[in-house]
Amino acid sequence: MPTANPSNVHALLAGRRRILVTGGAGFIGGAVVRRLLAESEALVFNLDKIGYASDLTSIEALPQAEARHQLLKVDLTDAAATSEAVRQADPDLVMHLAAESHVDRSIEGPGAFIESNVSGTFQLLQAVRAHWEGLSADRQAVFRFHHISTDEVFGSLGATGRFSETTPYDPRSPYSASKAASDHQLQQQLRPLAIPREADSSVLRWRQPARLALCGRPRGCAAALGAMGNARIKRWWKLSAVR
Repeated sequence: MPTANPSNVHALLAGRRRILVTGGAGFIGGAVVRRLLAESEALVFNLDKIGYASDLTSIEALPQAEARHQLLKVDLTDAAATSEAVRQADPDLVMHLAAESHVDRSIEGPGAFIESNVSGTFQLLQAVRAHWEGLSADRQAVFRFHHISTDEVFGSLGATGRFSETTPYDPRSPYSASKAASDHQLQQQLRPLAIPREADSSVLRWRQPARLALCGRPRGCAAALGAMGNARIKRWWKLSAVR
């Protein structure tokens, strides 16, 4: 995708009008959906299984939601339902944010994370490949799949430094291992497409209180977190102002 000012949604969408967002009822996905509705004319298809962390309140409060937001209540591990949701959305852009993402919960019950983040991503990629292969040459050329990952696939920082996309993978929890697996699936399955990849951990206005860690600096901080099982994992947190 061409480089653009991230505050300019129209430039980032580059004319793409049908957007499929997975996990759009979650804390980051909801922020994405709200911004797409408020700052573009795109139709937004929100694929979410509506789990314990889902909340549509902030989306449904927008006046644009009634005309341009459609909820597709689907569990990505259901291959047939996922394929039908992609067919119905007929997207030009897929933004894949759906994931089980609580580290402590992954330690207590890793199976749900494998199912959602590995098997769910696999089923979505299969459906998207089939969708892309059926598009015209012109639509294939502009189609994009954005996979939203996490810095936790890189493990823990040392005494100093920051992660980058060239940092070797070193997951330290069932959650981060499942997200690393989903990252690798993306590269393996969608090589014929242009695949922008985002890796960011953002502290957002609508984030669940139990998962919020702030260090009080306005732009970012390295925060040592001791509540992930028995480990102390040091990560770089980016603080973001979100509508």
